[in-house]
Amino acid sequence: MISLAFDSKTGQLILIALLVMIGSFYTGTLFGNNSTLLIPSSSSLSESESSSSGNSSFRNKVVLTYRTKTISIHEVGMNVCPLTYNEYIPCHNPSYIKELLPKLNVSRREELERHCPPLNKRLFCLVPPPIDYKLPIKWPTSRDYVWRSNVNHTHLAEVKGGQNWVHEQNQLWYFPGGGTHFKHGAPEYIQRLGNMTTNETGDLRSAGVVTVLDVGCGVASFSAYLLPLDIQTMSFAPKDGHENQIQFALERGIGAMISSLSTKQLPYPTSSFDMVHCSRCRVDFHENDGILLKEVDRLLRPNGYFVYSAPPAYRKDKDYPLIWDKLVNLTAAMCWKLTARQVQTAIWVKQENRSCRMQNGDNMLVNICDAVDDSKISWNSPLKNCIQLSHEREDKRILPLRPQRLSIYWERLHDIGIIPVYVYDRH
Repeated sequence: MISLAFDSKTGQLILIALLVMIGSFYTGTLFGNNSTLLIPSSSSLSESESSSSGNSSFRNKVVLTYRTKTISIHEVGMNVCPLTYNEYIPCHNPSYIKELLPKLNVSRREELERHCPPLNKRLFCLVPPPIDYKLPIKWPTSRDYVWRSNVNHTHLAEVKGGQNWVHEQNQLWYFPGGGTHFKHGAPEYIQRLGNMTTNETGDLRSAGVVTVLDVGCGVASFSAYLLPLDIQTMSFAPKDGHENQIQFALERGIGAMISSLSTKQLPYPTSSFDMVHCSRCRVDFHENDGILLKEVDRLLRPNGYFVYSAPPAYRKDKDYPLIWDKLVNLTAAMCWKLTARQVQTAIWVKQENRSCRMQNGDNMLVNICDAVDDSKISWNSPLKNCIQLSHEREDKRILPLRPQRLSIYWERLHDIGIIPVYVYDRH
């Protein structure tokens, strides 16, 4: 009987809460489009929590458990890791990576990559949520607000607040839409990039940009403000001194992952993106014979853009001019074309020029990769210090924008085993 589980007062509170939620769902007033953010009072939150905790049927054991060769799960369910592990990320465990440091190439930031421990050191328990974790705020309100208790980090707001990454606002984190190179807002910056790629005639979408890879994305505001243009972005950043910035991005509902450009290829096929974007991403593209730029070249589609908003593109002090000269030489060797350099941003286009690449390879300006099998996955593969030649039989059509792009069969899909299936109407 319900009366046995709840007293009348608690039951009334729950009934009222349910009615409010149902009404809000249909009227669109709770975290809906263009809605006012509704925040429960602290007293109602604490009352609700105390009543629910007293009637919990939680039976899982809270104990640190490690993986074994034979997997077994207790009848009451998997064990739950202690609360101190609420931010545990498999293969990004700082204590384990610290053990590996003497064996890692720190000069190439190998410590930022995935390092999975042996079986007996892998956790096999459910990672608990933080204290006072709330159901995430829904999109599109989550673009601007998330619950503070869900991502309880203050350091990022302290060091990046002046650049409008994120601000603390009572129980919430507020994201004004700024970044290190667009502290006045991502929309203005995105429009500027559109002007630079179209000679002041359009936006990024009209420039043919549909898919973007955002390197060192911060809290992913660049990605959030590309969505109205129907531009899909994968954002990534390492777990570093910024206290897991990816956690902010995911809580906002933005596609993001922990990763880094270090010693291994990113887990995406060749020619996956129309644009690769770096806004103060702290990646040394000019080092190690430009091997990281060659990974960008692999990921870019023909005629794709590399957007570089960083000090070497505009500052004349320190060693920035030297770094810029190296970047210019490396990109020229790969037959990229510098199409725009304004304010604090430079933009290159990866030209479809097979003969130029072959000539530069013959002149030993750049290494040309051996013929490769595009069906080979890039997961956990070492970076290659070379660039690929386009296939002579490669489909030269320009990909249309979405949604038409979704129904186009691209010839290179055949190379990775994806065969079209045609359905004919028998009537």
